[in-house]
Amino acid sequence: MYKLMLVLLAVTALSGCTTTEIDEFRQGTTSLNVGESIVILGRRQNNNYETEGNFVECVANVVGGGNDGITVVPEQEFLDAMFPFFEPRTAPMRTTHLKQLMEIDQAKERLAQYGIEYIVWLDGLTQRSQQAGTISCTIGPGGGGCFGFGTWQDDSNFEAEVWDLDTLESVGSISTDAVGQSYMPALVVPIPLIARVEANACSGLGNQLKQFIAGKG
Repeated sequence: MYKLMLVLLAVTALSGCTTTEIDEFRQGTTSLNVGESIVILGRRQNNNYETEGNFVECVANVVGGGNDGITVVPEQEFLDAMFPFFEPRTAPMRTTHLKQLMEIDQAKERLAQYGIEYIVWLDGLTQRSQQAGTISCTIGPGGGGCFGFGTWQDDSNFEAEVWDLDTLESVGSISTDAVGQSYMPALVVPIPLIARVEANACSGLGNQLKQFIAGKG
């Protein structure tokens, strides 16, 4: 019991630690004028997974927040207004497909109504690995409790590709990889000590994307 308490104290001091790496690749100039906006969309064409809507919303909030915030059209509002052009089966996967889409007057007019200058595609997911340890819980006449220790690693890997609606070309991409170790010590009551991996990935990617679109990346 004493040893478990020492482990709990040590883990508490180390918990919440994450490592975040951000890479930027630019292949075109970017800037926004007054009245222009962007939209951030999650890739959902892959049958194995789809980019989480909560993560897309988180990045949009970071990009649109602060004194230097950019006007971001909400994803669902955009998808509803552009139906059916950005549904999973019909959304442009490449800039060549975007050029074909812009030849459709109805799609071009709807995009112009929102003043959208850039489309940002988010692609990625968070994966869990390296799970170890066990926790057991018992209930008896005198009460109950849980004892043990568990740990796992989360890895959030996301990429944002930016499409320019003036040139109909990709102007660059930003990728982020956030890794963190989480712990679950249990001394009567389980105490989750969760690394904020996805939150760190969102913050890092959102702030870098804001600078990139403003032409400062």
